[in-house]
Amino acid sequence: MRGLMLVLMTSTHLPTWFGIPTSQPLGFVSAAEGFVFLSAYMAGLVYTQRARRDGVPAMRRAFLRRALIIYACQAASLLFLFTVIAALGMTLHQPAAANLMSFYLRDPVTGFWTSLLMIYNPPLLDILPVYIVFMLLSPWILGHALQRGWKYVLWGSVLLWGATQFGLSRVLYDGLVAATGLPVPFGETGAFETFAWQLPWALGMWMGATHAGAPRERRPAVPKWAAYGALGVACAFFLWRHTTGLEAFPGGDPLNALFDKWHIGPLRLLNFIALLTVTVYFGPWLKRHLPRMRVLETMGAASLPVFCAHLVIVLVALAVFGESNPSRPIWFDPAMFVFSIAAMYLVARIVQAGGPGKGPRRRRGGAGSLSALS
Repeated sequence: MRGLMLVLMTSTHLPTWFGIPTSQPLGFVSAAEGFVFLSAYMAGLVYTQRARRDGVPAMRRAFLRRALIIYACQAASLLFLFTVIAALGMTLHQPAAANLMSFYLRDPVTGFWTSLLMIYNPPLLDILPVYIVFMLLSPWILGHALQRGWKYVLWGSVLLWGATQFGLSRVLYDGLVAATGLPVPFGETGAFETFAWQLPWALGMWMGATHAGAPRERRPAVPKWAAYGALGVACAFFLWRHTTGLEAFPGGDPLNALFDKWHIGPLRLLNFIALLTVTVYFGPWLKRHLPRMRVLETMGAASLPVFCAHLVIVLVALAVFGESNPSRPIWFDPAMFVFSIAAMYLVARIVQAGGPGKGPRRRRGGAGSLSALS
């Protein structure tokens, strides 16, 4: 599933004619929601086991090390954007590349130092800072939950998500600007509302921590009525999305806020929870009957470097070829997509070949790296 999220994300971000039709293929839920939840699930699973084995201080140090690795990836991606992509985009006069770093091009000095502080977050490079914040906060949240339970953590997460629907982020931003004179416009701080996206992260952490060390037969089961009810909800959203397009209502309708991606609107959250419930309930059956998809498994097991490779590929494609263009040969866009997935798979194989030994230890190491991102 992690590998599938990477493929869907790449399909959405590449400048091809099928990018929009393949976006949100299962309803009003994108690969990003799945990516965040799976990342949090792995974090809860792996680091709960680490805390029980080596103690909470060791777990916190492991979280910090992983956050530093992700930050290094973010810094490298920013340098690549501001140098190689900027040079390509300006040389080839590609507006798509210029639009990605419009604030940086207007004010390079401010853009550079604020991006390293994760205040200015250009499009496509605005998801890793969210992960870094979550990874820095998670050891304290997980440590509290392991000692006192998840009740207050989950309720606090829901309340924070609810406040975000009413403009919490903008209120805090305006207060910060008034206090410090922050020169970065609100629209340049990143599309993902961190205070909303912490909810799927908290849900994933809770589920992963609950499953850590628990045999499958002892894990809480989804009732049959809830599973089939969720299946009905998921099917309704699936038909709705593929009938109306990416927007549930005509453009400009305020009801579209209920499905907003960046704030995770209420109906979008319902769609996500329905898909999650269906996956948990029917997953074992699917696992028994579907063939193993080893290409996706390989990419999912090396998701941090593969995600970074996907960023490099998409940025180069935008700088060299620009946005999707109907004048291209019909074979060009599918060929670009196949080449991109092949390159990502090659990166995963290289990482796999250079990792620690084979067997269970290696797989556990892979899970640890996934807790950082995928």
